[in-house]
Amino acid sequence: MAEVVLYHHAQGLTDGVKSFADELRQAGHTVHLPDLYDGHTFATLDEGMDYARTTGFATVTERGLRAVQELPEAIVYAGFSLGVMAAQQLAQTRPGARGALFYYSCVPVEEFGTWPDGVPVQIHGMDEDPFFTEEGGDLDAARALVASAGQAELFLYTGKEHLFADSSLPGYDAEAAALTTRRTLDFLAKVS
Repeated sequence: MAEVVLYHHAQGLTDGVKSFADELRQAGHTVHLPDLYDGHTFATLDEGMDYARTTGFATVTERGLRAVQELPEAIVYAGFSLGVMAAQQLAQTRPGARGALFYYSCVPVEEFGTWPDGVPVQIHGMDEDPFFTEEGGDLDAARALVASAGQAELFLYTGKEHLFADSSLPGYDAEAAALTTRRTLDFLAKVS
């Protein structure tokens, strides 16, 4: 079974993120859930982003990087939206990564150097999510990663919700979330 570190999105370590982690644990995987917000959760994405801005995006990411110091190198890095920053940086720069799972976001590979040989990655997002497809260039970054990496997959789901796999939020899409979970579990089975 795989060992995974899963970073939460901008609304914090919500019950939906915990539930997603629990599904992975029920399949036999070890999942670590660092809290980058020191216990704070937010009702809206805007409130969560305000907290991240006030705290400093670099500080939030640094918390994520520090969270793995005591963990083994042979790990899968996963992140939801804001959490992709730490997950992707670690997948690209910390030796021994077993794989990477990016939900709702992807950073241009050049931000952290190059994509490491032999590290598989999956990226999940909705095809009409403005945060993923328009504003930050995440979809373009995801497509570039898939084109350049040997073992990379991009999954686009029909819809416009950003945090669609978080069962505790109004934008939850049960069908897309179930497919995301199934694809995640298939991925983890392959890298175990």
